[in-house]
Amino acid sequence: MKKLMMGNEAIARGAYEAGVTVAAGYPGTPSTEILENLKNYEGIQAQWSPNEKVAMEVAAGASFAGARTLVTMKHVGVNVAADPLFTLAYTGVNGGLVFVSADDPAMYSSQNEQDNRGYGLFAKVPVLEPANSQEALDFTRAAFELSEQFDAPVMLRITTRLAHSQTMVEAGDPQRVPLKDYVKNPAKYIMLPGNAIQRHAIIEKKMEDLAEYAENCPFNRIEWADQKIGVIVSGIAYEYVKQTAPEVSILKLGMVHPLPRKLIESFAQQVDRLIVIEELEPVIETQIKSWGIQAEGKNLFSRLGEYSPEGIAYVLTGKPYAKGYAIAEKIPGRPPMLCPGCPHRGVFVTLRKLKMHVCGDIGCYTLGALSPLEAMDACVCMGASIGMAVGMEKARGKEFAKKTVAIIGDSTFVHSGITGLINAVYNQAASTVILLDNGTTAMTGHQDHPATGVTLMGDPTAHLDFEALLPALGVEHVRVVDPLDMDELEKVIKEETERPETSVIITKRPCVLTKQYEKTPYRLHIDPESCKGCKLCIKVGCTGVSFDEEKKKARFNSGCVSCGVCEQVCRFDAVKRVEE
Repeated sequence: MKKLMMGNEAIARGAYEAGVTVAAGYPGTPSTEILENLKNYEGIQAQWSPNEKVAMEVAAGASFAGARTLVTMKHVGVNVAADPLFTLAYTGVNGGLVFVSADDPAMYSSQNEQDNRGYGLFAKVPVLEPANSQEALDFTRAAFELSEQFDAPVMLRITTRLAHSQTMVEAGDPQRVPLKDYVKNPAKYIMLPGNAIQRHAIIEKKMEDLAEYAENCPFNRIEWADQKIGVIVSGIAYEYVKQTAPEVSILKLGMVHPLPRKLIESFAQQVDRLIVIEELEPVIETQIKSWGIQAEGKNLFSRLGEYSPEGIAYVLTGKPYAKGYAIAEKIPGRPPMLCPGCPHRGVFVTLRKLKMHVCGDIGCYTLGALSPLEAMDACVCMGASIGMAVGMEKARGKEFAKKTVAIIGDSTFVHSGITGLINAVYNQAASTVILLDNGTTAMTGHQDHPATGVTLMGDPTAHLDFEALLPALGVEHVRVVDPLDMDELEKVIKEETERPETSVIITKRPCVLTKQYEKTPYRLHIDPESCKGCKLCIKVGCTGVSFDEEKKKARFNSGCVSCGVCEQVCRFDAVKRVEE
């Protein structure tokens, strides 16, 4: 069976063919589609976990119990999962355990460009890096064999370009892999210091064995051509080299940790000029230079962003890529914006009006930082907003806290906001937290989470009740408000920010793109006689309303869903309702 597959789809297929029965993860672009595809295969127990750390721990338990297990996350998710990961390298596995790190060069949907190949060196786990969708499937299958052969968790490192691009894939038949026997083994699985000391010695020997394996493993190969230039390359950049400079000799590395030293030394000795091409950090270049091998790399290529065929062609050949193209004129920018009707918009318009200091978080609502809303002061990582607000108060006092709020979404709150709120209550902070509950994990594609009452498999389940949870955490002041009722929202924010204790405002309204959203029984239109052209409605940052520069009037377009934010900010009663 041959078909076009995204890299993520191919990884899911590879896991199915490898006999995976348990899969866990947290949705995060560019990794999300892996589990969304995998759950559709028969015999798979797939779940969204509250965060990546929990997903890795679920995988550990499933592996110890004898099942082949897949864990998926974006690159920053590995930071969250690092605690169990580093110790899993010590314990090893029973059933094969593979975790996907979906890195994001160019930061298409991320807060940094970290290169997670470094985790292979730091955590002492093998790392495979496919170059196309076929390899994504093949490497995933092979990774489970490698995991069990060397008793180690294996990282499959991909990037956005591979995750979301399509190439032809020939799928195979699924393996029937029985559960491995579960044997009680405290010395292996209980990491008390005495046991861990012994396991550390084992892992060091394991890395030596893996390095020896890397010398002849099927993931690494030499493609000889003109030996004036030899290129060491991994990942998607391999495809660019093949497309643009077929005349150079290539050492393609599919296993990027540990590196095959003898193979690299042999290749280096047979080429006149050695160039390492790797996106982001000089992980390979640094290691081979430490062996005394002369090589070029980051002196030719940037550490910033993702590479392109055009850029690689220019460096290797000095000529433009023959299949490249030029854009005749600059394409207008399309900055990301909150959707028309987004329930978060009323919150940010209100916070801007009140001139609040806003500690933000990761989700759709991060877009509240952008023009024209510009209603956010800081955003660092998942769940950080509450801790930052507490820190600001501790630094500048309770009067400053009266003009400070923490913004966090429902999925992010479950992921890592709950502990931040416990900290606020415990340390007697006067923090005001606005919990934006739109009933979904919206930015990554509307996945369910523990507060929606539905699992990844589509099964109904218990839902986390925020209104019941918050008092149990010690929050005495909890308010629920419709975020599109902006007068009430403003009143509640003013009242809660005056309190000397921690309080939480839950803004509750479904995301406009979910089935829970209820369409209004009317539509809005702008009365041209009443409109004064003040552009207040434009400043709410909605693509459903635009401004006619010729007539100097605002107007709604087909994107408008009649959410009512424009109606509430208009000072001239120019926005009218028409019943449908």
